[in-house]
Order: sequence, then structure tokens, then C-alpha cells
Amino acid sequence: MLLTLLARLTRDPKPLAVLDTHAGAGAYDLTGAESKKSGEAERGIARLMEDPAAPSAFDGLKAAVRRLNPDGGLRYYPGSPWLAVKALRKGDSYRGHELRPDDYLALSAMLKREAGSVDAQASRFDGYAALEGPSRIRRLVLIDPPFERGDEYAQILQGLAKALAQPGTIAAVWLPVKDLETLDAFLSGLEALRQPILLAQARLRPLHDPLKMNGCAMALVGQGVTGLGVEADLESICGWTAKALGEAGAAARLDRLPPP
Repeated sequence: MLLTLLARLTRDPKPLAVLDTHAGAGAYDLTGAESKKSGEAERGIARLMEDPAAPSAFDGLKAAVRRLNPDGGLRYYPGSPWLAVKALRKGDSYRGHELRPDDYLALSAMLKREAGSVDAQASRFDGYAALEGPSRIRRLVLIDPPFERGDEYAQILQGLAKALAQPGTIAAVWLPVKDLETLDAFLSGLEALRQPILLAQARLRPLHDPLKMNGCAMALVGQGVTGLGVEADLESICGWTAKALGEAGAAARLDRLPPP
């Protein structure tokens, strides 16, 4: 979905700044111990790459994966920093914030190697704190935290309030879907920001066990999100994910808040 967003936003010739609050390493070796332990690659991107009938909304991601694995196979997977710098133009900028030392070093090396003419920098500064600064140009804020902190949802809402106070800012927030109570509480906080919201969900199983990752969601927030024309892509991406990766009872949905 990130590539769809960037494709729409870069239609405008004015410069675009991307701020990534939890950038990670930039790209990932799927043969690493952590990737093998989770099994996410086999359940997710591997199945997508093997599906010739997957929606066209995935075409950009599939092309990026092939570009990152020129010898074939599926060893490396592009994270948001890699995808962003490849989609941005000269005059645009990318700032990736990452506090973990090993990921920060990997991110820095990747940006130096791959950014080309894009002004791209890695920082060990707190990504949420970076949202406080003024923005004089159009900005896309990416928030994809690991949800290891007990106050993560509150941190996201506080960061969004500061970021969206700057004109021309749109935010994309990735969320785990575990239980309705947590999700509904977060949505109430989003609605309190009084900004247009598109919420796309792929629920992979019924929300009976809050200790499990039962699905995922993306919230697009900010003035202008409903004018980007991304609803069809959101629906097709979530629909494929629920159908291809979900269990019995899996479902996808797209909500506009407040309703039109």
C-alpha cells in the first residue's frame, strides 16, 4: 500500500517529505534466524509472489521484491525505507528514525547505497519526538511501531496530533488487529483528532484470542486522504490477504470515518 500512496502523492510536482518513525533496517534477509522463526515470509510474501492472480495493487511490491532478488528466489524483502527511496524523486526527502543500534547501522548503510538522488538520512532520534517539528512542505508520516510498549497506542495518538497540526501532512499507521476492545478504543482516539480517516482491515480469523495476531490494519489519516483515490487498492489488498492467508471466518473491510 505504501507504493500506491507514494505513486499518488508524487503526481504533484511539489516536493514531498517522508518521515518514518520506526524505520527498521530498511531491508530484510528472509533466511535469517528471526525470519525463519516467525515463518511470516512463507505465509505472506512467498504466497503472494507465487500467485499470478493476485490483484494489480500488488504489482509494485512484487516488482520491488524481484529487483531486490536479481538472481531469483526470495531471500531479501524490502522494508518501507527501501520502497520509499526508490519511489521518491530528486527534490523529495526521506528521514528514517530507528533507535535499535544494529537496525540503525543497517538502515544507514542501505540508504547510502540505494537512495540515489533522493535526500535520505537515518537518525537514532525518537521517531515520535520527530513529529513535533514544523513542516513547510507536503509530508507523508509512516508509523509502524513494534508494539512492544504498553503505551504504544497512546504514543501514536499523541504523535498524530502533533504531526497533523502541520498543514499538508498525511499519516499512514500500521496496526495489529487482536481484539475489538483495543481496536475500538484506538479508533475513538483517532476520531477525536477530527481528521478524515480511511481504515482498512484484513481480519485473518475471528477475534476470539487477544493474545494472537488475528489480523492487521492500516489507518490513513489527514486532510486529503479521501481525495487520493486509494480506496479500491485498499479493498483489493485486504481482500486478497484475508482470502489467501486467513482461516475460516476471515474478512476484509474498509471504513471511512466519519462516514461520508
